[in-house]
Amino acid sequence: MPLWLQARCAVEPRTVAAVGVVLAAAVAFGAQQYWTARPQPVPAPAVVAPATAPAPSASPGPAAAAGAGGARIVVDVSGKVREPGVRRLPAGARVEDALAAAGGVRPGTDVSGLNRARVLVDGEQVVVGAPAQLAPGGPGSGAGPGGGPGGAAGPLSLGTATVEQLDGLPGVGPVLAQHIVEFRTARGGFRSVEELRQVDGIGERRFADLRKLVRP
Repeated sequence: MPLWLQARCAVEPRTVAAVGVVLAAAVAFGAQQYWTARPQPVPAPAVVAPATAPAPSASPGPAAAAGAGGARIVVDVSGKVREPGVRRLPAGARVEDALAAAGGVRPGTDVSGLNRARVLVDGEQVVVGAPAQLAPGGPGSGAGPGGGPGGAAGPLSLGTATVEQLDGLPGVGPVLAQHIVEFRTARGGFRSVEELRQVDGIGERRFADLRKLVRP
């Protein structure tokens, strides 16, 4: 500002400096407000797909649970059933399942001596309606060598006997009967009574008691 104007208006340099500072602050504030008020791009919200609830899985039944691993056994169902023959069942199946697979028991058949709840093993035979084998050596049977095979039932067949029938032999329990059936399955049957010695759990003394009561 010219000196003559300053002198005429009575404006001092200090006053001019103060006014300049105020104007600079006002300009800075206005610029800051303009900068913050400018329009800014807003990103579009991401589209979130709705979560799908997992389909409820049906609880597997006993038969499905038994065959979950895919293991199968093969049993021979014979006797008084509607459809006798070889049946393939899930591992862990019971005698009742084998009877159902063979079409059921024929009317009038006595199955009181058949344990339907017993678990089957691979390669065994389920005979329905066959007369029960007499356990030699029991009450009323001859104790001498000539008193065994002379009965009506005769020696028990190692190739077709079930676990229940083997369990009825003297000195043979459920565990040993199971071992005999497993040995028969692994070897494809008994070729001679002497092979009974190779079954785990049968010693010389027990074999001597059984050799006249069984046949291959």
